[in-house]
Amino acid sequence: MENINESKKIARIAGIWYLVLAIGAGYSWMFITNVYVDGNATLTAENIIRSDFRYIIAIIFSIIGQLAFILLGLTLYRLLKQVNKDISKIMVTLVLVSIPIMFVAIIIETGALLVLKRADYLNVFTIEQIQSIAMTFVSLHITGVHIVTIFWGLWLFPLAYLVYKSNFIPKAIAILLILSGICYCIGSMSSLISPGFYAKIEPILSIPETIGEVSLLLWLLIKGVSVRNN
Repeated sequence: MENINESKKIARIAGIWYLVLAIGAGYSWMFITNVYVDGNATLTAENIIRSDFRYIIAIIFSIIGQLAFILLGLTLYRLLKQVNKDISKIMVTLVLVSIPIMFVAIIIETGALLVLKRADYLNVFTIEQIQSIAMTFVSLHITGVHIVTIFWGLWLFPLAYLVYKSNFIPKAIAILLILSGICYCIGSMSSLISPGFYAKIEPILSIPETIGEVSLLLWLLIKGVSVRNN
């Protein structure tokens, strides 16, 4: 009974970190995609300047989300290493590999605001050139997120295996996590190979992506673990 209670506690802590990750990453991504106007550097720059405070908040949310991702991976490792320690290590490794890539993308995102706020650049560049540079930074940030998305998909496969083999999380969630991981990987590759095609399928991919992870998030938060065989 003591072990069960400890596992429930760890599971709910993981659920909290998952929720922080979802809020942080979700808000920052929605904000930056609303700010960015493809093919229009002037409007993109104006959107950044108009919402500079919210732009900084989005960056902070993104940083908090990544820190939560690290803690989520480590907490899930504590919970699931009893199922398979080696697979749990692979899961955590995929999480940790994604973090520095995402922080580079965040630094690039910060560069866009820095460029627009540095009036002394006007001595070297025209306003149009500065706006173009800022838009390039935002575009690079979005590309960086698309690149790191493949790791957001890959880590779900060992996680799904561990969930499936466990006797305290429903196997149905494992299946949903696999679908979610596949969609993340498809989205990442298609966004780099054919952005136009990605724009068409992204709304479809986002459905299983969300369902898979939200299912596990809610289970961890509400149920924690179950002693029943699934």
